[in-house]
Amino acid sequence: MRKTAVVTAGTAGIGLETALGLAAAGYAVTVVGRDADRGARAVARIDATDPAHRSRFLSADLGSLDDVRALADRITADHAACGDPLTVLVNNIGAMFPERLTLDGVEASFVVNHLSPYLLTERLLPTLTAGAPSRIVNVTSGAVALAKRRFDAVEPPGGYYGFHWYGRAKLANLAYTLDLAARLDGTGVSVFAADPGGAATDMTSGTMTDPKIVSPALRLLWPLVRRRFERSTSGPASAAARPSIAAATDETLTGRTGLLIGAQARPVAPPRAAADPRLAEAVRRLSERHAPVTTT
Repeated sequence: MRKTAVVTAGTAGIGLETALGLAAAGYAVTVVGRDADRGARAVARIDATDPAHRSRFLSADLGSLDDVRALADRITADHAACGDPLTVLVNNIGAMFPERLTLDGVEASFVVNHLSPYLLTERLLPTLTAGAPSRIVNVTSGAVALAKRRFDAVEPPGGYYGFHWYGRAKLANLAYTLDLAARLDGTGVSVFAADPGGAATDMTSGTMTDPKIVSPALRLLWPLVRRRFERSTSGPASAAARPSIAAATDETLTGRTGLLIGAQARPVAPPRAAADPRLAEAVRRLSERHAPVTTT
């Protein structure tokens, strides 16, 4: 049977480089994205490397939880039909919004960076468990360090600042990742977080130059903050994909779970907040409320 992998937001940037790395490692890769033209170009680029298995593209708007449910159902049905296990799921999706935006009534950054990968993962758990040994890789960010840590609601009180809200959603997803690893321990499904460390991508292009994305206190230091942003987002996407590829394929991680793979593609200590069981419980309640796994 073939080893298979699904990479969300896999048509460009870090996601495409991750897909290329998985294809080179012998996986039959499915890339997920919104744009069919970009999807076709991504598939053509992967297949041009003469991988062991041809890749494919699935269209889904990962900002729509209904689309996420439909995507999970499609992947589940496809694997049931072909008999190949789902070996790797890489939740690479990420987005930062300079202005407050809602998707289906919920703040967009929380939807895209946490609820979407949470829901896709939970819907695919039966398939991933049936295909064990398998791995889940959730892409995180260093932005979690500046995140507010209250999760009694989707949005904390105060003004909207895109970078901090992005970091908070990524913190929620990192806490979920570590909690999920503990929940699945012993099932054969390993769960990892991967920190790409930053790269020049569609997400960082333009957005990181707008001082409105940070709090007023950091705006006072904007020239310094902007230079730091520029340095941290100047690297190639191929280097930023290395932690995700390692988390998905490194044989030294076999049998291990609940690790954060850092920018050097080695395990590093996760932020203390992400390992707080009280924070994980609050994130779980919030996730179940706004992205129920089953619908009536």
